[in-house]
Formats: sequence, structure tokens, C-alpha cells
Amino acid sequence: MVQFAFVFYLAVWGGSVILLFGLAKLMFVPLAIAFETRSRIRRRRSHGRHRRSSGEDGQPLVSIIVPAFNEGVVLENCIHSLLGSSYANLEVVIIDDGSTDDTAQVMRAMKMLDRRIQTFSQPNRGKGAALNAGIAHSSGDFLIFVDADGIFLPETVTELLRGFDDPRIGAVCGDDHPLNLNRAQTKLLTLLSHVGTGMVRRALALVHCLPIVSGNIGAFPRAVVEQVGGFNEKTVGEDLELTWRVHKAGYRVSFRPSALVYAESPSTVHALWRQRVRWARGLIQTTRLHRRMVGNLRYGIFGSYLVVNTVTMLVVPPLQLLILALIPLAVATGRPLFDYTVLAVVGWLGLGVSLGLVLFAVALNGAWRDLRFLWTLILWPVYSTLMAGVVVVALWQEWSGAPAPWNKLARSGVVSRRTLRRLAGLPQ
Repeated sequence: MVQFAFVFYLAVWGGSVILLFGLAKLMFVPLAIAFETRSRIRRRRSHGRHRRSSGEDGQPLVSIIVPAFNEGVVLENCIHSLLGSSYANLEVVIIDDGSTDDTAQVMRAMKMLDRRIQTFSQPNRGKGAALNAGIAHSSGDFLIFVDADGIFLPETVTELLRGFDDPRIGAVCGDDHPLNLNRAQTKLLTLLSHVGTGMVRRALALVHCLPIVSGNIGAFPRAVVEQVGGFNEKTVGEDLELTWRVHKAGYRVSFRPSALVYAESPSTVHALWRQRVRWARGLIQTTRLHRRMVGNLRYGIFGSYLVVNTVTMLVVPPLQLLILALIPLAVATGRPLFDYTVLAVVGWLGLGVSLGLVLFAVALNGAWRDLRFLWTLILWPVYSTLMAGVVVVALWQEWSGAPAPWNKLARSGVVSRRTLRRLAGLPQ
């Protein structure tokens, strides 16, 4: 009986975890719908018009900056996709940050192929320093930042620039999708990305609360980056921290879901853990650096949203693990935390709500083929619990002053999407 109760609790715990996830995300559904509706209306109104931001009037120079540390396996595909852009007036600035593999050789070979490529090498100083070096060596009116494993579609640059349709916009974030779909873990991450990025970014951008421009698909006017002082080289969340300073300077941050980049996702639990701990530490560091923004009405709705962001991202996960830790105690003492019937209802409701959110988010992105990965959702409770553990470890590491290395993924070079090579102009 004790064993049954323990297994029952763990099973329902999984449903309860994803119910919590689902309820937190449900509020984003109407906002995402409103974002999509507004975007379609704007596209119809702007049809046939010429805008400087679209690159159709004079085509301002765009600098695409690629920081690279031990990226020899993936760098060639990335650069080929950038050069295949339908936007002609661009330069690609590659910064080798002290790589120990063949990154330097690959980038020099790529430079021989196209005069738009510039290459520079420096001792290993970290991603923020590599990005700032790229800015210093670039000349563009607009700056686009992409990781060396990112693969752009031909229209990605143009779509990013079209996001600057209001002078108050200081940054535009595109949408990123996993590239390597050869593991159960990466297939699960593909589904969850539709909810966590595609749907949530739409909602937050609508209310001017988008807290991060992804370091793998972000565009900024050069003047804005220079005004706020470039990247912070002392944090492992340099993209997040820069975005908060853009908000702080009074600019809006927009989202352009049609600006796509495909990049590698962690394919092992160890790699996922290391990446997410780095992300969590970046959030903690950014929150500490800009703690006066949290709840400060001087920064409008974004300041208010940061309270919600801090609670949901840094406070709730430890509480989630605390409740999980109480389950064995409750079973051992015969004093259940809740009535079995209540827990069963909560668990099944969680499954239903979360499945509905995934289907809605996939529909928003028109990514119907990704529904073939629905079976991986059985791993969702495990993933959610793991992410809660990530936050606890990140909080401990920050409190104890542990070193915060870049912890970049070891690239595999896997390109699983069948049509991507052809669309991005990659070597067959």
C-alpha cells in the first residue's frame, strides 16, 4: 500500500507540475492571439509600401556578428546561410575567441569565398568580449547577433529589419527552432520551444514586456547599442542583461516570429543541465545588477512585469522541489498532502491544459510536422523537475561565488530538418 501511494503521488506530481506550467501560460493565450491579429492587419496595410526598415529604400548596411569559440564543426554552415540572405547589403564579422580547434582555419577559408566576410582573432575572453570586439570591427547601421551554430533562412535578415516599424523600438528578437532532432530530448525541446518562445514572446512583445532578445537571433540599431554601452563582459547572461538596459533606456523590444534561425539544442542531459544553469545564473546576475528596475513603475509595465518574472523564474522552482521532497514524508507517515481524488483531478487537468497549449503554440507557428513528437511529452514532468533543480543549483553557485564559465555546447553538426539545407543554401 505504501509503495502504491508513493508511485501514485509521483505520477500525480507530474500532472500537477505541468498544470502549474499550463496555468501560468494560459494568460499568454489571448495576448498571443492579439499579437498575431495585429501583425496580420499591419502586414495587409503595409503591403506594397516601401520602408527603410525593410531594406527596400537604400538598404542600410547590416553587420552580422558571429562570436566563435571552438565552433569549427558548425561555423561553415552558419556562414553559408548568412551569405545566402536575400538582403544584399550586409557584412559578416566573425570573432574567434581563442579557439583550440580548427575554428580559425575554417573562418579564414570562408573569408576567401566572399569579400563581405571579415575575420578577427583574440585571446579567450568570453562571449561578451567577443561580441564587443565584433561591434568595434563592424560598420553597419544595424547589428545582428547570431551564435556560430545558427542557420538563417534567406528572408531572416529582412524580416528582422521589418520589425523596426516604430522609432521607439530599440531591439527586435526573432524566433529560434532546434536544428538537431535526432534525440528524444531535442524533440521534446522542439515542442516546448513553440510554447516557451513562439507563444510567450508574442504575448510579452504585445505588452512591451519581452525581457530578452536571444543572443542567437537579435537585431539592434547601432546607435542604441552604443547608447547603452554594448555588452556586459562580466555576466554569463549578456543577451538578457543588454535587453534590460535597452528597456531601461526607454526603448521597446519587439518580436518577429517570421525571422527564423535554426540552431542546435542540447542532446544530452548533462549538456542541457550545464546550459540551463548558465542561463539561470545569467538571470540571477541580471536581476541583481538591475534590482532597482524590479517593480519600479518608472520603467512602466516592464518594471511591474519583472516582479512576476522574478517570482516565477527564481522563487517558484525551489518551492516546487520542496513540495516534491515532502511526498516521501507524507507517504511514510500516512498523512497525504491532499486527498487522492483531488490529486487525480489536478493531474489529469494538468495533462489536458498543457497538451492544449502545445497544440495552440504549434498552430501559431504553423509547425504541424512537429506534432509527430507529441509522444515526448511523457518526459515533460521529468524535464520540469530538472529545470527546478537547475535554479536551485544556480542560486547556490551565485551565493557561494562559484566561477561562471561560458559552458557552451559541444556542437555535433547534425542538421535533421530535411529541407533546411536547400532553403538556407548549405552545401549538399
